This record gives sequence, C-alpha cells and structure tokens, in this order.
Amino acid sequence: MKKYLCLIILMTISLLFLFGCANENSLGKYKETSDWKKTTYEAYNNLVNVFMTVREGTVTPNKLTLVIENNSNNNCIYGDFFLLEKKINGIWYQVPAIIEDYGFTSIGYELNPGGRNEVKVDWEWLYGSIDSGEYRIVKDVLKKKPPGGYDTYYLAAEFIIK
Repeated sequence: MKKYLCLIILMTISLLFLFGCANENSLGKYKETSDWKKTTYEAYNNLVNVFMTVREGTVTPNKLTLVIENNSNNNCIYGDFFLLEKKINGIWYQVPAIIEDYGFTSIGYELNPGGRNEVKVDWEWLYGSIDSGEYRIVKDVLKKKPPGGYDTYYLAAEFIIK
C-alpha cells in the first residue's frame, strides 16, 4: 500500500513539474504581438561620442555583456536600468516582463571622458529566457551639464538570438 501511495505522489509531483515547465513565460514565449507595446523611444544613440555595443560572443537567451564607451569630453552617469525590445515586422516592441512589480537599484556608475566600462546584464529575472529574433537593449545615460543637473539620453545596442 505504501508503495502505491509513494508512486501516486511521485507521479503527481512529476506532472506538476512538467506543467510548470511548460509555462509560456519560463520558455521565453510571450503574449500575442497585439498585446505588446510599441517602443516609446523616439531618439536614441544621440549622445555625441558616447557609444554602447554588445561584446562579441557574450549573447545568450538570458544575458549579455555591454561595452559603454565615452569618447566625449563630458562626464556621464548610468545605472542598472535596462529595457529589452524586439523587432517584429520592422517595428520595435517592448518585451513584456514576466513579473508585474519590479525595480532597479538606484545607483550611478561614473563614465568619465575617455572611459570604457563593461556591464554584464542578466535579464532572466525580468524577461525569462528570450526566444530567437532581433533585439535591442536600451539604457539611459545622464550627461552632466554646467552649472548643475543632467540631461538624459538613451543608448541602444542591437543583437540577435538564434
């Protein structure tokens, strides 16, 4: 009798695990495109001589490494914030997050004139494992302006998941 009870419990747990793994979000699949929001960014990569690229060989369905370079004479600051977008039929859409309430650490990393930083970005906690397609990652960068304050710019770097 105990053997049958253990077998039933084991089968139930196995079925729950299989159905849990088939959840669309855990597989990197998302809602229909009609539910996706179009990009809200009209201007990006317009901070003169400040560039963001994806380091070659670092792209996976869960993460990548960015290279942010400041070849200007301006002091810049960036944080942990990022956003993923996917190109569908020539239009950029925001990738839907798999969680509703989320936030980023409020921190400022300095990017001095002539500086170059590498930033590892892991989005699995926010988007899950993304499926194949053409994507871009968007980050905001603040440029110090005299005598005080900042102007906000957006940098985007494109990449492909095969």
